[in-house]
Amino acid sequence: MTATLIDGKALAAKVREEVAADVATIGRLGLATVLVGDDPASHVYINNKHKAATAAGIEARDIRLPESTTQEELLDLVAELNADDTVDGILVQLPLPSHIDEPAVIAAVDPAKDVDGFHPVNAGLLYLGTPRLVPGTPLGVMRMLDEYEIPLEGARAVVVGRSSIVGKPMAHLLLQRNATVTICHSRTRDLAAHALEADVLVAAVGRLHVIRAEMVKPGATVIDVGMNRTEDGLFGDVDPAATERAAYMTPVPGGVGPMTIAMLLQNTVAAARARRAPTIASSQN
Repeated sequence: MTATLIDGKALAAKVREEVAADVATIGRLGLATVLVGDDPASHVYINNKHKAATAAGIEARDIRLPESTTQEELLDLVAELNADDTVDGILVQLPLPSHIDEPAVIAAVDPAKDVDGFHPVNAGLLYLGTPRLVPGTPLGVMRMLDEYEIPLEGARAVVVGRSSIVGKPMAHLLLQRNATVTICHSRTRDLAAHALEADVLVAAVGRLHVIRAEMVKPGATVIDVGMNRTEDGLFGDVDPAATERAAYMTPVPGGVGPMTIAMLLQNTVAAARARRAPTIASSQN
């Protein structure tokens, strides 16, 4: 058996086309991104997000602040963006410098504009089964599973990783689709035994090849969220040899990565629609 590779690049392009069509219908959309400090990877991520947003017709405001920015100054800026009616979505790039309290900044963003889906209100809505804005990576994984018609109802799903950005929201999304979900992490005993039971295996721990080929159930769908940079290039959390056992598998790179930005743009559309809904409703009365 050789796995069918799930083409994240092609699907992300499709999502971006859908977003562009939505923007043309809705009208002007505004996305503000905030980057504090000089982390090289963060600069690359922000540049890619702005490029994608602009191509989709979204007006992207690029705010970059020095490392010396205080927490009070950052919170004041977030408050200004919350109050700015031309801004539909706000994204504060993580990680922040060590002197700034990340949870405090995340909580300061208006939940209605939280296109990252990190705010406690949005996390709570997802927990309650009424998701509004969901983190882009797990949202992108769900779109990939749907695009390739992977059956989820009654399936055994195993998520390896318990971060608030990927692992936990991923588990909730799968649970809401009636999968039976197990979350594994660094303290899980006999990870291989759990992984081998998975019809759908999502690896999101950021550890090179933590999922070995023999840990994959024959015929499973494997979603590799990991991105580990090595001297030999970029690799995931799953040994590429697992393609000989899985039925479907995401490549690294070219799998989940492109979907994260695409779903950020989709969240911006969703936020804009929700903010405009009262106006639309009143105009129809």
